Formats: sequence, structure tokens, C-alpha cells
Amino acid sequence: MSALAAVLSLALGAPAAPSRPSVLIVTVDTLRPDALGWVAGRNATPALDRLAREGFRFRAAVSPAPITLAAHGSLMTGLVPRRHGMRDNGQVLPEAVTTLAEVLRKQGYDTAAFVSGFPLVRCFGLDRGFRRYDDRLPDGPADRRERRAEATTAAAAAWIASAREPWLLWVHYYDPHDPYEPPAAFRRPGPRGAYDGEVAYTDEAFGSLRRSVEGRLQGRLLTVFAADHGESLGEHGESTHGFFVYESTVAVPLVFSFPGRVVAAESSAPARLVDVAPTILDLAGLPGLPGVDGISLAPLLAGRSQPLPPATLETIRPWASYGWSPLRAVRDGDWKLIVAPRPELYDLARDPGERSDRTALERGRVEKMTAMLARSDSLPAGSARPSVDPEVAERLRALGYVGAGGSPVVGELPTGLADPKDRIEAWNVLGTAEDQLGRGDYRSALAAFDRVLASDPKNRFALSRSGLALLELGRGEAALQRMEKAVGSGPDHPESLLTLAQALARLGRHEAAAVRWTELCRMQPRQAAYWVGLGNALGLSGRTARAVDAFARAVELEPRDPDLLVRLAFAEHGAGRDPSAAAHLAEASALSPPGGFAHSGALGLLLVKLGRGAEARRWLSASRPAEGDFAEARLQLALLALADGDTEGARRALREALAASPGIRPRAVADPRLAPLLP
Repeated sequence: MSALAAVLSLALGAPAAPSRPSVLIVTVDTLRPDALGWVAGRNATPALDRLAREGFRFRAAVSPAPITLAAHGSLMTGLVPRRHGMRDNGQVLPEAVTTLAEVLRKQGYDTAAFVSGFPLVRCFGLDRGFRRYDDRLPDGPADRRERRAEATTAAAAAWIASAREPWLLWVHYYDPHDPYEPPAAFRRPGPRGAYDGEVAYTDEAFGSLRRSVEGRLQGRLLTVFAADHGESLGEHGESTHGFFVYESTVAVPLVFSFPGRVVAAESSAPARLVDVAPTILDLAGLPGLPGVDGISLAPLLAGRSQPLPPATLETIRPWASYGWSPLRAVRDGDWKLIVAPRPELYDLARDPGERSDRTALERGRVEKMTAMLARSDSLPAGSARPSVDPEVAERLRALGYVGAGGSPVVGELPTGLADPKDRIEAWNVLGTAEDQLGRGDYRSALAAFDRVLASDPKNRFALSRSGLALLELGRGEAALQRMEKAVGSGPDHPESLLTLAQALARLGRHEAAAVRWTELCRMQPRQAAYWVGLGNALGLSGRTARAVDAFARAVELEPRDPDLLVRLAFAEHGAGRDPSAAAHLAEASALSPPGGFAHSGALGLLLVKLGRGAEARRWLSASRPAEGDFAEARLQLALLALADGDTEGARRALREALAASPGIRPRAVADPRLAPLLP
């Protein structure tokens, strides 16, 4: 814009055009390229087909991992999972890693994200840099905690209507993820009709989103569309994703659209998700992220020749959850090497289904590609911690991520680990067993876990989860033996340790439980729920002063959680610290929603004990029959009413106390103040 044009624009009150493009990133979870019309022609996806025609499209870009959080982490940071640290669902992005959203926000961008599935909720760290991070999922069973594409589009479109340019908007759709339940109108025929229907339904939602952008955007728009990973749909014996690194789960569609800067063309080159963030920054005219693994694809997108570096990919799920070998792979042009106890080499140009292993015929190529992978392994690795929420593993299991959220690979792994190819049947059995456990069919689950343990007796997941089945069947000693063995096979695995601590607590072994909770708190000191578990165990084993300290740590981490304040207050009361207990109960009441504080009677009784009767009367009056100390609260309220000369109020309170607990009558009979009021 010329200087004169800018002056005229200001004089007329018109906003100046933004100098940088707004950026729309759309990711679709669990999307195979062949479910798109423009790739295979077998499933109508008109909105995404139109975007592909208008932009530069890659039919089979490379995801660095067939795991939702790991792949999105790479897309948003330009780092492979080994570098950004999130190598499995349920882990947390390290603070030292910079995200694309953080960079753009510092450059004046308005930033927002709308995600649709639990693996991407804010506690895992990808919310950093987003002024608004909308991860509101519908209430319901854990295995249905996803927001449908239509609802996600509506929320994002509402934000667009008032967003300030330039902006970064990330919209994530989760619908094609298992279970496949498209609206009836979108279901397709055939064995994968439900899956293809989910993709078609998502395509319609994307079309609505794009119309909302086109109708309002005044400046330029850079649009990036990608999947995080694919879905195996039974190929190689894998029903979903996360276990293997074959093309069915790591090949993803990738499209860049930017009128005037990106040509409309198609490439079979193996572009990578780690290239997305560097490319966006380059196209926006901004400095790149230093030290990343990705490169800018801008020359290729402009129609020029550009060599692409090898792509590395991995899944650590077999090791982190089960003690089997992790899988690494490298893609160099059309060749792909999978590093496993028995390596596999494929020529994807001639063998896209990866059926003909060529390691015996291409020894030189295997050595060359192994060296490529070794060079990438020489770079410093990031270290993500497992999630700070102990419910995360349970929710991920309910979504089909059996064994997710384990410890990252640290240091050298032991030799002689099982090849996942030899464990795919066991992996499927574990999935079945976990489903049975979730349904309460403990005997069937135990039998299935035992089938795995018969051939793999050190499998930490089967040991821990079969221990839970035994516990539910009333076989506590046998349960603890298996859980202890699971912890011994992976002492840095917090989920196994958590299961053991919870089991010890259920069985009343509070001293032993406190030891395990202490280990968990040492491993994850910012885990409030672990400090609560420790506080409970210490209190029940008679160490009230230490219990207070544990609950205080939990409150320090979550200071606005009224339930934690209540727990701290009760511990303080047990330790004889009634003034602090009363103060924390009052604070919990102030933080509770209207009608949500269920400890008015306890607070009133504490205030009576402290000689603060005038304050106590308010809380005693607010106590409700559902509270465990309601009868005692009403009895004390009757005594306070008498002291104030309110005989009728005292009579009413005493009547309510007797109705709640008839056993309180002898105390009233023995009290000369109350006896005359008895009916």
C-alpha cells in the first residue's frame, strides 16, 4: 500500500489491510489419504477436493508417528517426537519447546484453536501461544468424549466473526477416529463404509468452515490441511493405529493453499508434518524457528525444484506400554526402512502395500538408511513427562489407546526385546481384555490377560490390568502380587505404580500405600491428585501432621479447587489445627458454585468449638440432611438458639436433629437445656 493510500484509508476510517496473511490450519484425526475423493476417487469429499485443486497437494506426506499428540506436536513445533519429547498420548510438552502459535502471537497475531478429541486437551501443552484454546468436549462416557465436526465448526466460525486480523486459527476434527459412527445420511456401503462416512461428514463440516472464512476475511489467507496419521483398518493385522509404522497409519494427505504464493499442483514427494511450521512462517514472511527438524517447502510450493531430506518416524507404544521393541523408520524417496529386531525394507513405488521385504536383496541400501537414522538419533532428545492428570490413562484407554501414556524411552533399551510383528495377536487380545474390564466382565478379562502372560510373563500392562481384574474378583493378595511384579518390570512407569497404590488403599494397607504414593509424588511432584492419595494414606495410618503437609501441597498446586481445601481442612482438624481448618472450609465455600458446598455443618461445628457462636449459627443453619454431621449441627444450632432466647427456633432445630438421628435423644434428655423442648 502506498503512503498516500494509507493516509486516505485512515482518513476515511477504513482499516488498513494486514501486511501478513491470516493462517488457517485444519487437521483431521485418523485420516487415510485414500478416503479422500481427490486421492482415490472412491469417497466423495467435495470441499476438501476443491481445496486440493486450488493448492499444492501431497497425496502421501509423512507423519512422524501414528499417535495423535505426537504428530500434532511435530506439526506445531517443527520437531520430530524424539526432539519435542511427546512420543505418546498422555505426555506433556516440555516448557523449553517453542510452538508455532507462540511465535505468531508474539508477532501480533490473534490466535485460537478448536480441538475435538481428548488427546489434544489443554493439559498436554499444545495450548501454549493460543489466546483462546477451546477444548470443551461434551459430557458423557469417556469413550465418547469427542466433539462432532458440526459443533467444532460452529464454535470456530463464531470466533472468526469477531477475530482481529491477522489471525492463526487451528481447527481439529476427530470424527474419523474409532468408533466410526457417522450420521446415517453419510454412511457408505462396504466393510469400511462407516469410516468413509465419518470422513464425508467431516468434509461437509470443513466446507461450512471455509465458507465462514471466505465470507468475512478481508486480507490474504494461507490454508494448511493435514491429517495427523492414518488408520490401518486391518492391514498387517492392526485394526486401528499406534502399534506399527506401515504406510496405512503414517501416510497422510497435506495441502497448502495461498493464492499468489502457492501454485496449484500435486507431488508424490514425501513431505513431512515437521515441515508445516517452518513453511507457514516462511510464507508469512516471518523468521523461522531455530534448530528445528523441518524445512520450509516454499520453493517447492512455488513450482521450483527442491530436494527433500529423509523422513524419520517412530512408535514407542510397544516399549512404553508392554516392554516390546519400539519401532523406528526412515523414508528416503520411495524407499522405506523399518528398524525392528527383524528389519524391513520396502520399495514403495513398486510395493505400496509393504508386502515384499527387500532387506536380503538390498544390503547396501539398508546400511545407508540405517546410518541416516543414526544421524538423526545423535541430536539432543527432549524429555516429556507423563500427564499431570491420573485420569488421563483411563480416558485414553476408553478411546482405544490401550497402554497409552507410558514413560518415554530414556537411555539404552535392553537387548532381546520382542519384535512387535510377533506380538500383534497379543496386542489385539489386550485390547479385547481391556474392553471386557471396562464392561465389568472381570472373569473374561482375566482369562484374556492370562493368555498374554502365558507367553509373555513380564508384560507390565497385562500384569497390572489383570491385577485390577483380580482385585475386583476379591482376590486381593493375588492382585497385589501381579501389580508389584508390574512395577518391578518398569519402575519408571507411573500408571503401574498408580494402580498398585490405589489397590493398596482399597485393601486398607495404608502404610504400604503411603510408600507408593510417596514414590509417585517424587516422580511427578506437580500432580495434585498424587498428593491427595498420599494425604489420605498418611491420615488413615495415623500420621496426621504429615497428612496435612501432603494436602497442603495439593492445595498449593490447585489453589482454587474447593474439594482440596475441604480435604486439607479435615486433615487440619484431625491434627488439632482447628483455626486453620475453619479458614480453609470458609475458603472452600466461597469457591464452590451456588448450592455446591456440602460441609456447612462441619464448618459450623468447628466455629462452635472455637467459641465463635455468632458465625457458627449461619453455617449450622445452612447444613443439609445429606451431610453426615447434619444431626450434630442441628443439635448445636438448638443450643445456640436457646442462648439467643429463640425457644421456637431451638425446638425446631432439635426436632430436625432427632428426625435425622433418633439415637441423639439420650443426649437431649440428659441436657437440662434441651430436655424441656423434647416432644
